[in-house]
Amino acid sequence: MPPRFYVDAALAADATLELPDAVVRHVQVLRLEHGDALTLFDGRGGSHAATLVDLGKRRAVVQIGAHDAAEAELPFRVTLAQGLAGGDKMDWLIEKAVELGVSAIQPLQAQRSVVRLQGERAVKREAHWQALTAAACEQCGRNRLPTLAPVATVEAWLAATPASGARLLMSPRATASLPALAAAERDAWLAGGVTLLIGPEGGLSPEEEDMALRAGFTAVSLGPRILRTETAGLACLATLNAVLGGF
Repeated sequence: MPPRFYVDAALAADATLELPDAVVRHVQVLRLEHGDALTLFDGRGGSHAATLVDLGKRRAVVQIGAHDAAEAELPFRVTLAQGLAGGDKMDWLIEKAVELGVSAIQPLQAQRSVVRLQGERAVKREAHWQALTAAACEQCGRNRLPTLAPVATVEAWLAATPASGARLLMSPRATASLPALAAAERDAWLAGGVTLLIGPEGGLSPEEEDMALRAGFTAVSLGPRILRTETAGLACLATLNAVLGGF
């Protein structure tokens, strides 16, 4: 298959386009040549075939071909509200969540978060994560970029988030089974979407869990084992894919 690239520009059939610097570097790394085929997508849906028509040391121009409306999205919307994880865990988690079809990602500054992001540092990190989501879409065949929200505290996010769809809190103290609940509520979740709230290392504090429950969240579990924060959200996404029809 031709290599896929995300381009932050509206694409139109029969137009020519000078590729952005980041894509040019990828083209050079792949040693593509004049006349080689590419696939481009702009994150708004579908993709375009394209052909390299001009290639220099620091520039590449393509002729854009027909639009392909095919999509690789889940049949339901799912938002992952994820407590900030330390080290490279957050990067890995975001990349894999995109591969599993997440619609939106909300990074959360929780009381027990090891990482503290604010100001310019938060802005830089969010830009890095946005690039990760685009790269993950290139790799997995998605043509629509998930929404990446700015970092927010758990309390502020809960206060600002409308009560719609299924709202699920992963908790080691929960007794409700996520797979069983998903099977029982399948039609409603397909129609209304799902929001998953996952704590950071150490989990959400009792106060944060209580806030989530008061905001209409249901505490759910994946079994008796305690999952790491970088495992829990992905396990939930895989479960929803399996039960609701994403695989």
